[in-house]
Amino acid sequence: MRSEIGFPRKQRLVLRGLGFRKLQQVVERPDTPAIRGMIAKVSHLVEVTEN
Repeated sequence: MRSEIGFPRKQRLVLRGLGFRKLQQVVERPDTPAIRGMIAKVSHLVEVTEN
């Protein structure tokens, strides 16, 4: 949803860990507590939808 530019390095690393490489990219991940925690750290940068 938003660019990682201008945000702390740890948040950029979380985005990379989730698999995001480009803007507007769609990534599917399993619904686990670890993934939910990562999403919580960068919730202001990503949009989450349930399938």
